[in-house]
Amino acid sequence: MRMDMSKLQYPFIYHCYIIEYLMTPFVIRANITRFSLIFCTFAEYFSQGQHFMEMTIAELQRLRESEDHIEFKEAKRNYPFAGGKHVDPKDRRRCVLGYIVALANEKGGRLVLGMADHMPHAVVGSDFAQGKEGELVDEIYKRLGIRIETTELYEDAKRVLVISVPSRPIGRLLRFEGVPLMRTGESLREMSDAEIFKILSEQEPDFSAKVCEGLTIEDLDKEAIAEMKNQYARKQENPLFRNYPDEQVLSDLDLLKDGKLNYAALILLGKSEAIRKYLPQNNIVVEFRMYHSMIQYTARKEFQLPLFIAIDKVWDYINQPASNPLLHYNDGPYIFDIPSFNKEAIREAILNACCHRSMLIQSDVVIKQYPDSITITNAGGFPSGVDMNNILTVNSVPRSKLMSEILQKTGLVERSGQGVDKMFYNCIMEGKALPDYSGTDPYQVSLTFKAPIQDAAFVIFIRNEQNRRTPAKQLNVFELLTLYKVAMRDYEGLEWHILQKLSEEGLIFNENGSYRLSDDYRNEAVEKLKGLNMNHLKMVSDSFRKHGFISRTILNDVFTDILSDRQVRAFISKMEEVGIIKKESAGKYTRYAKTQEFPSFN
Repeated sequence: MRMDMSKLQYPFIYHCYIIEYLMTPFVIRANITRFSLIFCTFAEYFSQGQHFMEMTIAELQRLRESEDHIEFKEAKRNYPFAGGKHVDPKDRRRCVLGYIVALANEKGGRLVLGMADHMPHAVVGSDFAQGKEGELVDEIYKRLGIRIETTELYEDAKRVLVISVPSRPIGRLLRFEGVPLMRTGESLREMSDAEIFKILSEQEPDFSAKVCEGLTIEDLDKEAIAEMKNQYARKQENPLFRNYPDEQVLSDLDLLKDGKLNYAALILLGKSEAIRKYLPQNNIVVEFRMYHSMIQYTARKEFQLPLFIAIDKVWDYINQPASNPLLHYNDGPYIFDIPSFNKEAIREAILNACCHRSMLIQSDVVIKQYPDSITITNAGGFPSGVDMNNILTVNSVPRSKLMSEILQKTGLVERSGQGVDKMFYNCIMEGKALPDYSGTDPYQVSLTFKAPIQDAAFVIFIRNEQNRRTPAKQLNVFELLTLYKVAMRDYEGLEWHILQKLSEEGLIFNENGSYRLSDDYRNEAVEKLKGLNMNHLKMVSDSFRKHGFISRTILNDVFTDILSDRQVRAFISKMEEVGIIKKESAGKYTRYAKTQEFPSFN
């Protein structure tokens, strides 16, 4: 078979033969009906979640740095990991971490330690990270968020360490000490503005819009098509849409073009057997465990169904009385119920995971449920330009844009960016912890919802406030978030214009240098803190962070020219009285530790 070399995206000579089945690349299937051999560069291959092929020293010696996406360093002894003792930034970047950043920015490659730079790359041996390869992998992941692989090779007892570096995520840059690097000859240089802009402007192609070769209308589920029609007719207020012929509906929604169905049609409407045949990674897995320490699940179920059918079945499985019990809170003589997991928030999160996941990585959408939390994970990191700090304010572009647009038109998901608002809104209105994305890295998004009600008093306060307002005047998610953070004594990142508006409406007050909710909010923990200056508590919090404890001596230093020694003693006594600090020792050098009641200033 003859290869068309002009179609290779990158001019690297490394390639491997991969069997392509239908339109799903980089997957070897057991039931092959047709195949073609294609080239795959190291960068492309590894970025799909695969591994570099191992190479011998003889094979490495035939490679050229300028052509083969590889970097050789002798690194005999004491080769720096992250800048070493150098001061000049140009010298500091010539280290293992600097070269890994540059290789990842160039879409992946290999860093070889223990071989000479110049051809034929004689083996000289290296002691870098010897016996500590696992720690090296962990440290690089911690610093850069990418997973490298290491291989040790030997020639005449001389050790060669090969570090296989994956590509950076699409639309993202890696940086060494704040600088995005690329290789030029023997040096590492800072990327130009044009190169940076080009990378940041990258977008993944819409996988869902790709034609699914071989898929026919007979492969689509009639019940799923009927459900899509019903949802669209209700959302668009067009009851006649239910009576349109299936083929016309598919064409109108861009699921059928020129007689060919695309992957959006398969994911949204395909029968289970069609999904298994054409896109086996399109799978939702729910696992339930009684404890976080359990390795083996208590119950598990897979859903390889058309999404218009799957979403209800997945929710029904999560929403069983034993796994989603009702929580209770009192408002005077009345008892109210809140489910452990909110239907609207969980469904939105699952649909977002399906729209934003990378279909090129062979991984399911995995839902891990516990009595006190639920975590939803999908392959592929945040879309370009989105991170944990701006997720509420930036509109993201889903990887499966066509599929997302259809879900929006049928009312299953909110418009781009508003689904996250909905999740935050529901958590705040139920007095629960905010949606937690801390488990996210460049290759997966992990979203956790916590079940416990953190503050029943806040639930009563905020629901009463919303109920007394007309729909047009109700508080938005950013205003609710500000009230929530004030209630939770989290005073970082509050926006002035929102604080001012809420102050004018009488919902918050500035007291002793900090904010509190109005008197309609009755919370025992907050009542305890009345009379304590929040700015002073923030300074105490910083002292805890620095020393791990506080003492009268430490606070006298902290409050120099602010509080007298007598005022410091009174302040300590008040904090101890309300239960936010406790004694760890007695006598002249008494130390104090903070309790769980101490306000958070993170």
